[in-house]
Amino acid sequence: MNSMTTRRTVRSYSDRPVEDAMLQDLLNTAFRASNTGNMQVYSVVVTRDPDRKKLLAPMHFNQPQILQAPVVLTFCADLNRLTKWCRQNKANPGYDNIQSLTFAAIDTIIAAQAFCTAAEEEGLGICYLGTTTYNAEQIAEALKLPQLVIPITTITAGYPKEHDQSPLPDRLPLTGIVHDETYQDYTPDVIGQIYALKESLPESLSFIELNKKETLAQIYTDIRYTKDDNEHFSKTWIDAIRKQGFLK
Repeated sequence: MNSMTTRRTVRSYSDRPVEDAMLQDLLNTAFRASNTGNMQVYSVVVTRDPDRKKLLAPMHFNQPQILQAPVVLTFCADLNRLTKWCRQNKANPGYDNIQSLTFAAIDTIIAAQAFCTAAEEEGLGICYLGTTTYNAEQIAEALKLPQLVIPITTITAGYPKEHDQSPLPDRLPLTGIVHDETYQDYTPDVIGQIYALKESLPESLSFIELNKKETLAQIYTDIRYTKDDNEHFSKTWIDAIRKQGFLK
């Protein structure tokens, strides 16, 4: 519990390699996680080769940890393997649809998080890359993913370059997230209480001043996660889903 409540995302890694035996153990542990029907409809592409990392880097907006991390793992929803097994055994699969992609994506993320928790227990640092679904079609081509396989998330892993002395990242209070029995919608006063700490942090105030905005919310809507970007990457994600065979 302590390692989970004191964890930090790591974006700067040392030159120390992650041994194959450790990586195999971590993946074996991660794959014990719960999944739909015990079908394990996911695959992981492990990238260590520097040239392959260079190929992937632009697809993740050239985030430096892609090149620096000793291991880059692309977790993919994979209905290809199950479909082939069914056809080889006189069964008629029906997994080329959004419902199947949805449960496969959920199971993929569960496995990815299980890997991260296990990796951090062993002293590794990890970083989720939220860019995977932005450029899923290009990543699928780079990793030679066949039909019914699509990338869901990417994780960099390695030994931290140095101990992070910064404060723990803020999190919303439990009262702002947990609902008893039914969903209790938020009043303006409650919204203010939930986000008060986040809004008052020195780094938040600095972001607002630096970007000449009035509120922290505007940092999210106008700069970090804009409507235009969300709509653009929604289209590219749908295009990738269609190309990989999940949408007719």
